[in-house]
This record gives sequence, structure tokens and C-alpha cells, in this order.
Amino acid sequence: MVNAAVITRLKADLEAEAARLGFVAVGIAPAAADARAAARLDVWLGEHMHGSMDWMEARAHHRRSPQGLWPEAQSVIALGMSYAPAADPLALAAHPEVGRISAYAQGADYHDVVKKALKALARGLVAEAAQRGLEDVGVKVFTDTAPVMEKPLAAAAGLGWQGKHSNLVSRTHGSWLLLGEIYTTLPFAPDAPGEDHCGSCNACQTACPTQAFPAPYRLDARRCISYLTIEHKGPIPHEFRKAIGNRIYGCDDCLAVCPWNKFASAAQANKAFLPRAEFAAPRLAELLALDDAGFRRLFSGSPIKRIGRDRFVRNCLIAAGNSGDLEFLGAVRALLADADPVVAEAAQWATAMLG
Repeated sequence: MVNAAVITRLKADLEAEAARLGFVAVGIAPAAADARAAARLDVWLGEHMHGSMDWMEARAHHRRSPQGLWPEAQSVIALGMSYAPAADPLALAAHPEVGRISAYAQGADYHDVVKKALKALARGLVAEAAQRGLEDVGVKVFTDTAPVMEKPLAAAAGLGWQGKHSNLVSRTHGSWLLLGEIYTTLPFAPDAPGEDHCGSCNACQTACPTQAFPAPYRLDARRCISYLTIEHKGPIPHEFRKAIGNRIYGCDDCLAVCPWNKFASAAQANKAFLPRAEFAAPRLAELLALDDAGFRRLFSGSPIKRIGRDRFVRNCLIAAGNSGDLEFLGAVRALLADADPVVAEAAQWATAMLG
């Protein structure tokens, strides 16, 4: 039996260290199965709303609960790091000569930033536990790279609630939290789960350009611009191309309109996520000219790098076709014979749109 006073002290130290490492929210969730969250996952997968993200279905048995992934886990430490933008994410909608990159991807790769902090926090927790006589404490860290239901866990830990756009909403940090988890064998007492404060608001639902929400709290990824521009590998379905506008990586619309963002402060955002100058309002003409080497150089250290040059240029061609700007015709036509057939097809579409 672990001494309750020791666990309480460890949690207090954990919270202080998490704040020092750049996390603005921390809470504890149970590691046992959440029947409601698991059932929602099964329905979502059963309706094929995950699109081509086959890994979500392949490891659903691990995703349903922390102990399904790691049976020894006793607690989940859920953490949030702010990336609250200083600028309005919707401001560039009226500037078709540039591309719109989702706010979280304008700075350093969050996978690297959050995971580095998680590993440091986990190491400190194990060392502190050992000093207090608790040996062989197990920990595992995750951030968007494993079969973990991050948003339900964050809500269960009291960091906020899953809003009608299905993302986490915090009364303090709005919709601008990047999440990470530490699974541990330490039996921390769970915090009270977050309470839903969406009320009758449907701003996120009506803001979606592609009507990706068949109902509140449900997202059809197959219609979501973030999915289409990041996860989807083939040609983007024609029915969504005009709605994409000049978004070339992700979409912030449903997040940006959330009224709870008025309490979020850009001053609390991790400085690693401050926009790089070349990503704040990148000119489409320059992006269309990227070859693979140029793409890798430009997006080194960015989460955008993982989608590769071809998928990214495909997105830029859609934006160019939507621009109505004939000055893009030369750059677009240069890609009609691109080695990648998806890029070439997007160039044909953009040429027709501009022609």
C-alpha cells in the first residue's frame, strides 16, 4: 500500500515541475476503461468517419482505454501546453495570394516540444518517487503518436471538456491546447472531470466550411479540411475544393470562433509555437515552386514536413485555383507534368479554375 501523503506530495511537486516545463494545465485521470468514450469510438469507427486513417481502427483495442494499451497503468497524467495565437487565425481568408497554415503548425513541431517536456517531467517524477521510497515506478509518455484517446482523457482529468467541435475546450485556455499524457503505475487520485460549458452555442458547427459535423460533438473526418489537407493522400474530392479556399495545411475555423477563446492569452503560449516569419503568411507563388529538397529545407523542424512535398503542393494548387488570380497560371501550368499524378491532377483543376 502506497502512503497517501507521499502520493499527495508527489502530485504537488509534479504540478510545479509541469508549470516550469511549459505546461499550463495538468490533471489526473483514471487508467481504467471509460465505457462511454470507448462506445463513442466504436460508433465513430463503425460509421467509417475516420476516413483512410486505418491505424485508428487497427489499434482500437489499445485506444479504448489506457490499461488496454498498458495493463500496469494505474493513473494518467494529462497535460496541456498552450499555443494560443496572437493574430486572428481567420484574418488571411481575404488574402488569396497567401496560404493559410493552422496556428499550431506555424512554429516548432509540437511532437518534439511536448514530448521533450513530457520525458523530462516523467524522469523527474520517477526520481522524486525513488527519493520517497517508491522504487520501480513505471512511466510511458505520449503525444499524438500512439493509440491514446487524448481528448477524452484530458476531459476526464479536468483540463476542460470536449466541445461540440470534438476538440478540448478550456475555460482558461480556450481551444488552444496541445495535449500530452504520462501513463504511470503510481496510484494518483483522479481529479474531477471537466464539465461541459458549450450550452446552446453552435458557433463551431456553423463555421465549418465543409459541414464536417453531422451532429454536435461528432466529426466526420472525411469532410474535415484538416483531414483533407494533412491525412488524406490522394486527390482531394472536388466537392470540397472550393470550400478549402486558401487553407494549405489544416483549418482553424471551428476553433477560432469558440467564445471561450476570449479567456485565452497569447502570453501563456509556449514560445516554441510562435509563428516563424515564413509561415505566418506564406506566398503561394513561392510554395508552388518547391521541389522535394526545397520543401524539406523550408519545413525542417515543422510538423508540416511529415506530409511531404507532393501532398503540400497539391494543397497549394487547390488554393491557387481558388484565388482567381491569373498571375498564378504560369506556376500552376509548370506542374501539369509533375511526376506525382496527384499533383498533376490538382494542377489541371487549378488551370481550369483560372482559365
